[in-house]
Parts: sequence; structure tokens; C-alpha cells
Amino acid sequence: MCILFIAIEQHPDYPVIICANRDEFHQRPTEKMHHWSPQNILAGKDLQAGGTWLGLSPSGKFSALTNFRRPAHFDTTKRSRGDLVVQALTSSEQSIQQKLTKESHQYNDFNLVFGQLNNLQAFDSVNKKFVTLTPGFHSICNGALDDIWPKMALGIKALENTIVSESVNLEQLFSLMKNQETAKEQHLPETGLSAELESLLSSIFIISPDYGTRSTAIILQTTSGDIEVYERNYNPQGSVKNQNQFHFSQADIK
Repeated sequence: MCILFIAIEQHPDYPVIICANRDEFHQRPTEKMHHWSPQNILAGKDLQAGGTWLGLSPSGKFSALTNFRRPAHFDTTKRSRGDLVVQALTSSEQSIQQKLTKESHQYNDFNLVFGQLNNLQAFDSVNKKFVTLTPGFHSICNGALDDIWPKMALGIKALENTIVSESVNLEQLFSLMKNQETAKEQHLPETGLSAELESLLSSIFIISPDYGTRSTAIILQTTSGDIEVYERNYNPQGSVKNQNQFHFSQADIK
């Protein structure tokens, strides 16, 4: 997962709106979002390491992970970060907080969003920092939780503009997640990559032969507590190759 935009208590019908893109190498084998057994979660699956980048549980838990981009610190011997999302969805809040506090050094750098949809937290493994996501608009990408990279600011503004009306337009949400506008050179973050690569990665939606946006997930929680989940998966050219939708009713969540 590369970027998430989250709106909390900003729409009268949808108190939680999450838009998320997963960026990954095209050759990395992946299974689209589906129900896992016996874990009883809804998530896509990284078939290489066995974890996931984003998922939900029938009880209304949510979790998603973004890599913290510090290439000089990357260690191939460390544990797969995708397992953290599965653990966040299947463990108690206290257990995952303790794990993150004590064991985050065993993983390459990451941000993890987790918790009930109406009480989300984010953890930054570089700064060892927990943050409760308060009402408003939030974005989490590949830097510190309080960083504002150009594509983060662009997406938040687009999300604000998209949900101003009484109805939420699903196609507009997917459209904002396909924005390919790159940042100007002077506004690029400095994470240790070349300027050319930083530019490629500076758009919300990334298209390149080897690496790019593989999927978009839209999660909507209604005032009644129902959860609507929509996913689109893309080929290397950025075209939709399949799409799925799921629904958790309040009865399921209870």
C-alpha cells in the first residue's frame, strides 16, 4: 500500500471514507480481495510473502500498511510487513499495540493504520509514534505521519471537493485515485532515490513497465454502521482488469 486518504466525520451519510492505492512491482504475485479462512478477514493477498496490504474484519476492524521509504535502511533479512495487517485484524487492540512497541524493529520501516473504523490509529515505526486519527481529512504515504508530500496534499484537496455534496460519487472517488500528476522537481521529497524515480513515484497513480499502482480500494462506512468495500485491480498499463465489491451489514459487524 502506497497512499491512503481518509475522511472522518466529514459527510452526513458516511462518517468514514477511505481511498487507498497499492503500488507494487507488477511481477509480484497477488490475489485480489477475498474472504480469508480461517482468519475470517477480507483482504487481498501477497502470494510471495503471504501477508496483505489492506483488509477488514466482519467486526468492523480495518488495517492498512504503507512502506516508509528509506532505501538506505532496507534489510532483506527482516520479516514481511504484510503480516502486521493480518495480525492487526485478528488480534486485540492492546496486543497489536504491544507488538508494535516491542517488535517493530524486526520489520523494515512502515506506517500501520489499524483499529475499529470509528476509532482508527496510526503507528510510525521510524519515530515509534502512535496517533489517533481525529475528525477531519488525513493522508498517509511513505514518510512520517505528519509529512505533507505534494500528492498527499493533492489527494486530500480532491477528496474534500468530491464529498461536499450530499451524495458520494463512487466513480469520482476512483477518479481521484487515478490522478497521474507528478510533483515539480523543487517539491519532490528526498528519500534517497534518484530525482527521476522520485518524480515517477510522486503521483497518486503510478504507471511504469516494472512498478505501478496495482489496485485501488474504496471503503465507506454508513451512519447505520454498514460497511461498503469496492476494489479495482489494474494491469501494467493502468487499465482496470477486474473489480469487486463487498458489504458488511450492521448485523454482520455485531
